[in-house]
Amino acid sequence: MMKTLGQDVLSRIGKLPLFQELDAEQLTSIAANAREVQISKGEMLFQKGDEAKGFYLVLKGQIKLAFPSIQGNEKVVAVVGSGQTFGEAAMFLDQHFPVRAEALVNSDVLFFGSQMIFALLAQDPLFSRKLLAGLSFRLHQLVQDVELYSQRSSAQRVIGYLLQLCPSQGGCDLPLTVDLPTTKQVVASRLNLTPETLSRILHDLTTEGLIEMQGRRIHIPHPEPLRLYDI
Repeated sequence: MMKTLGQDVLSRIGKLPLFQELDAEQLTSIAANAREVQISKGEMLFQKGDEAKGFYLVLKGQIKLAFPSIQGNEKVVAVVGSGQTFGEAAMFLDQHFPVRAEALVNSDVLFFGSQMIFALLAQDPLFSRKLLAGLSFRLHQLVQDVELYSQRSSAQRVIGYLLQLCPSQGGCDLPLTVDLPTTKQVVASRLNLTPETLSRILHDLTTEGLIEMQGRRIHIPHPEPLRLYDI
């Protein structure tokens, strides 16, 4: 369901890093053109091949970006959470979306039409730099993914993923607790693994005493031995 923005949503987007330097007039322009979309769990926001007429920002919830793999299974490219954007590259290239977007939970997203964004880019160099920074960061993540999948073992992928979820803390061997942001099936696809392989690796890490699992919550008593471990 798509609706116009309320004042509370406008206030929230004005505090986001991408928009916080915009003046009141620019934010008003965003409010007049952006649309809030409420999407239920399992609902598709767009399909692969749909025309990219703008990009999205997640207000709350989780959006899965994925496409069918050659083997006929789904390949998860990313799980986008609150405060993150997606769809900018396809919009700038005037191409169709290369993936489909599905809500993993009930979610609220904002849609920003390309005409409004291009007008802001022409008016505000700082806004341009922030968009470019976001796209550059995403490209860096994709390069890391290629390295992760091509040069690391299955266990190393899982360990690297868990450690990436850890909050920044001073000291590499302090106990840490992380929460898987989504289901094991989605995490497995994200890491280019089968769900069975992911479960086996988590079981082996638990048996070795390197992690403790309670549902999606994973406790890491000593991160450094986990970082150095390979199965």
